Amino acid sequence: MKFEELNISNEILMSLKDQGFEKPTEIQEKSIPLVLKGKDVVAGSATGSGKTLAFGAGVIDNAIPGKLNAIILTPTRELAEQVSKSLKLFAKYKKVKITEVYGGVSLNPQTEKLRTAQIVVGTPGRVLDHMERGSLRLDNIDTFVLDEADRMVDMGFIIDVEKIIKASSNKKQMLMFSATLSKDLKYIMKKYMNNPVKVNAEKQVDPKKLKQIYYSVDDRQKFSLLVHLLHEEKSDLVMVFCNTRQQVDFIAKNLKFNNVKAQPIHGGLTQAKRNAMLDEFHNKKAHVLVCTDVAARGLDIKEVSHVYNYDLPNDPKEYIHRIGRTARSGHDGVAVNILSDRDHDNFNRILDEHRGVNIEKLDVPEVKRANMKIEKKSPKGRGNSRSHKGRGRSQGQSSGSGAGKKKKFFNPSVWGVRRSD
Repeated sequence: MKFEELNISNEILMSLKDQGFEKPTEIQEKSIPLVLKGKDVVAGSATGSGKTLAFGAGVIDNAIPGKLNAIILTPTRELAEQVSKSLKLFAKYKKVKITEVYGGVSLNPQTEKLRTAQIVVGTPGRVLDHMERGSLRLDNIDTFVLDEADRMVDMGFIIDVEKIIKASSNKKQMLMFSATLSKDLKYIMKKYMNNPVKVNAEKQVDPKKLKQIYYSVDDRQKFSLLVHLLHEEKSDLVMVFCNTRQQVDFIAKNLKFNNVKAQPIHGGLTQAKRNAMLDEFHNKKAHVLVCTDVAARGLDIKEVSHVYNYDLPNDPKEYIHRIGRTARSGHDGVAVNILSDRDHDNFNRILDEHRGVNIEKLDVPEVKRANMKIEKKSPKGRGNSRSHKGRGRSQGQSSGSGAGKKKKFFNPSVWGVRRSD
C-alpha cells in the first residue's frame, strides 16, 4: 500500500516525501484511516513501529485553526521532544502550531507557547502543572493520545493520567498506543473510550535478522569482557543498558578511560546535557550510548547494530524493548547479554516469559584486564530502575540526594580491572 491510498492530505504527503518515507508500516496502514475518521483506537505498537505518524497524520489533518485540538501524553521528556519534533516535520506544509511541555525547564516560555498551540505534547506531571496554573485547558479538545501508555503505568503515572482525562472534553476522540495492555489500561479503555477499534501490528524487529547471544562470566571479568567486545566487534552505533544511573555514569566514564567513545544518558542529567550527549551520538562523535531503560524510551536512534545488556533488566518486558533497538528495517542486529551470578535470576525470568526467544550461549574469549578509574564516592541520586510514584518523575528529575546514607566504595577486584588513580 502507498501513503496516497490512506487519504492523507497532500501537505503531509509532501512532507513524507521530503523525509524519504516510501510506504507505510503496518501500524500506520491500519491506524491512519481510523484516526482520520475520528474513531477511538487501541493500538499495540512498540518503539520503532512508526506509531508517531500512525496517530500524528490524523491529528494534524483534523486540526482546526484557532483552538487547542489535541493533547498527547508521553511518559518521558525525551519522548515528548521526539514526538513533537516528528509532528512538526509532518506538519511542515500545514499551518499547525505544535508545542511540547515537560519538566526540567522553565514554565514561563511554555506558558507563552500554549496560548496559540493547536497540538500539545507533554509529560503528565508538567501537563498537570499547567492545568493548575490555568495555562492549559483541555475541556474543548478533539483528540486525546496516550503514547507508550504501558510505560506511563510502569512509572506510576496512572493517577495523574486519569486526572488529565477527567479534565478533558467528554466528546473527544481517544487514541491509546501501547506495547502491552495491563489491567490499568483496560480500565482506562473501558471507562473512557468509546467502542475503540483494536489494532495490532507485527513487531518491527526481524527475528531472522536479530542474533541474540549471552556470555556467562565471573564478576571480575564482566567489565573487561564488555571493553573487549566493543573493541573487537565491527559495529555501527551501540547501546549499552544498565539498571541504575550510578552504573551508567560509572560504565560510561570507564569506557572512555579504555578508549571507547561513549556517552551516558539518564534522568539525572540536565536537559541541556542530555541533548549534548545525544547530538554526539547522532553525529557519530560517540558510537556507544550507555543508558537506563527510562532514559532510552522515546529516543529515535537509527543504525544501532548492537545492543549490550550489561545489567539484565528486572522486568522481562524491558528486554524486548531493549533488543528492539536493533535489527530494524531489514538491517542485521546483535543483542549481547553479559551475565554474572547476579544476573541469572533476571535472565531466567526473561526466558520464562518469552519462551520463543532463542539466546545462544557463546564461550568467553580470552580477555585482557581493562583499566578502570575507581570513584572514591558513589554519585548522589538513585537509579532509574524503580517505578516513580507521584508527579514530576516523568521529567527525569533525581528522586533523592542520598543524604544520610553510608557512602559506598567500589572494589576493583569485583570488576576485573586494574586500579588507576
